[in-house]
Amino acid sequence: MDAIDRKILTLLQENADIAVADLARAVGLSPTPCWKRVQKLEAADVILGRVALVDPQKVGLGLTVFVSIETEDHSQPWLARFAAAVSAMPEVMDIYRMAGDVDYLLRVVVADTAAYDAFYQKLIAAVPLKKVTSRFAMERVKSSSAYRIPESAER
Repeated sequence: MDAIDRKILTLLQENADIAVADLARAVGLSPTPCWKRVQKLEAADVILGRVALVDPQKVGLGLTVFVSIETEDHSQPWLARFAAAVSAMPEVMDIYRMAGDVDYLLRVVVADTAAYDAFYQKLIAAVPLKKVTSRFAMERVKSSSAYRIPESAER
């Protein structure tokens, strides 16, 4: 991935609807080579998809809950069952396996506390859990889906 690919990624994260001609002009290419680069980034799963970002409040999803989960079972079968069950729950936006005092962290978005309680009941029935802690977000101060693309491939 070179500097042009990185610029393409940055621009597409700002506006995935940008016309290829405008994208090409912004990165200093003609449209065909620019489009080929975009297709190559998609084929390599660097670009995972293009989506519309929705304001959760405006669609009736006003409550964000961060759910910390501790388990006593760290086996592969348990993890597979947990991942399948939780991934199938549409309220769950993100699932992270954590290091430290919590095993898993979920970001859950629901309409209200009654909807969260219904989700919680599904969650605890799905797989055995040691401890579930819910933290309710009071305000979203910053939210971004765009990653800062490093200038070089150094890791």
